[in-house]
Amino acid sequence: MSIDNSLKAFEEAQQLIPGGVNSPVRAFKSVGGTPLFIAQGEGGYLVDIDGNRYVDYVQSWGPLLFGHRDESIENAVIEAVKHGLSFGAPTQAESDLAKLVISMFDSMDKIRFVSSGTEAVMSAIRLARGFTGRDDIVKFTGCYHGHSDSLLVQAGSGAATFGNPSSPGVPADFTKHTLLAEYNNMESVKKCFADSKNIACVIIEPIAGNMGLVPADKEFLHELRALCDAHGTLLIFDEVMSGFRATLHGAESITGVKPDIVTLGKVIGGGMPVGAFGARAEIMAKLSPEGPVYQAGTLSGNPVAMAAGLAAISKLKNNPQVIATLNERAVRLVEGMQKEAAACGIAMQIDTRGSMFGFFFNQNPVKNFADACKSDEALFAKFHSMMLEEGFYFACSLYETGFISTATTDAMIEETIKASGRVFKALTNG
Repeated sequence: MSIDNSLKAFEEAQQLIPGGVNSPVRAFKSVGGTPLFIAQGEGGYLVDIDGNRYVDYVQSWGPLLFGHRDESIENAVIEAVKHGLSFGAPTQAESDLAKLVISMFDSMDKIRFVSSGTEAVMSAIRLARGFTGRDDIVKFTGCYHGHSDSLLVQAGSGAATFGNPSSPGVPADFTKHTLLAEYNNMESVKKCFADSKNIACVIIEPIAGNMGLVPADKEFLHELRALCDAHGTLLIFDEVMSGFRATLHGAESITGVKPDIVTLGKVIGGGMPVGAFGARAEIMAKLSPEGPVYQAGTLSGNPVAMAAGLAAISKLKNNPQVIATLNERAVRLVEGMQKEAAACGIAMQIDTRGSMFGFFFNQNPVKNFADACKSDEALFAKFHSMMLEEGFYFACSLYETGFISTATTDAMIEETIKASGRVFKALTNG
């Protein structure tokens, strides 16, 4: 398989763009090799600029529930473009998509659209602080909520729960209000509340997708809800990745835990840049121009993005069996790969939620980021590289989630399982 054109393109990109990419994970740093430059998507496939074709298990990191170039979404975008790319003024499409999303989340009365998941989370936290009049927030190690300053934190030394900046350029004064807890560990959350009486919100990915796929335990989420209620603290579910991917009606519908605020993205843009946050009317009433908490964006509610999102979510709502069908395929994929790995003496932990899947080369179950870090990263890098050679495009990081689309056929799943068997045999014999 030749990737000469990708090699040349990456060399040029590195002269023009930091690291040659516009989002760090794309650089293939954790798996080695050269990132592939993509020419087009075709349903369940990606085609690179050398003409190589890959079964795509990334699907633009989640948005493409119906695969690349879905006809209904593509037509909606083309029709919207004919009327203009952006107006900076309200359109009916914003209300139509808002009504649709709100109808599918019991926790939402109102919603605000933005242009990215990072923007949605950043705004939701500001709203929580404005609503409660408090400054501190609690987040979980291994959960990623975008790159806003207060969320780029690492664990403090010793037993400290307050975070330190994990990136240059983030002032310590910003992260001093961020407390860190361990995912699925209630005692660590209780310690945060013991250390601060000023906690505005707890933010969590109820189905974590940025340390690999690691769902929160239901019991843990129920205890978290009770703890927040006892302290007058808001609970934010970050479903930028899992929203409409794991389930039709949000994590609240499968966990029985109702959040105060939900953040969304990915699928609600149908492939276009969109984020959103929603809550009950009492909380959203604090948001400008109705209330004093300021948030704005020139391209928020962009008509082309709204058209794409409306087409995608409408199609999903009209075909609710899609999530169950895709979960069956996701289960078949990871169970098949796990069986092939076991036959070669390789331990593999697997999980799925709807159309999301994850796997770790790990002897033990993964319940949090510390567990995920014990996985065999070198083995994953080799597996990733060899599966690319076989024609299968997985996320280029051990700590990312995979995605199935409606364009991912049963035949593709079987081909992937067989290819993984060849790769595992080569890895154990080499």
